[in-house]
Amino acid sequence: MDAPVKSDAARQDLAPQQDAARKQLVAALARIAGGDRQALQFIYRETSAKLFAVCHRILHDKGEADDVLQEVYIAVWRHAGAFDPNRASPISWLVAIARNRSIDRLRSGAMAARQRTIDEAADIGDSAPTALAQLESSEEYRLLMECLDGLEPHHAGAVRAAFFDGVTYEELAQRSKIPLGTMKSWIRRSLQRLRQCLDR
Repeated sequence: MDAPVKSDAARQDLAPQQDAARKQLVAALARIAGGDRQALQFIYRETSAKLFAVCHRILHDKGEADDVLQEVYIAVWRHAGAFDPNRASPISWLVAIARNRSIDRLRSGAMAARQRTIDEAADIGDSAPTALAQLESSEEYRLLMECLDGLEPHHAGAVRAAFFDGVTYEELAQRSKIPLGTMKSWIRRSLQRLRQCLDR
């Protein structure tokens, strides 16, 4: 008989943390709409694991999920001003983008054989995220810039253009005169190195 009481108490304890997390995400999206790159990095660090899970559940392919996840944050950078906190929670809005981009990838033809999994997308829940870390400090942003500077110049330039300027992979590949697959590999490896650098 005691278990439900403990469960309710635990939910009550978690509610303020979830509310604070939501407010941080709302504030970060507003800052992104104003062109704040640090806010985009915060959103990425705090939501990428959840959104990757959404993409992977629909696509059933890690490489495809990685590619779509990158497209999701490009979309966030471009369209953060469209987010309305009175209509949806930040995580709901982000999950919707990830789900829609994943479904678009399934319908693109490259993954047409997996069309059956589109029906599974509707079942992905919008559970609230666990307590999030505090907003990044300027020191963390400086670390991000240092980590970017540690990449090969043309790789760092591609990452900056894709995530900060909203340039598509196709455009980047054309600019660099390399195959699209090579450009995607550059960015994927660069993001892995950035994660390793930031986690030190």
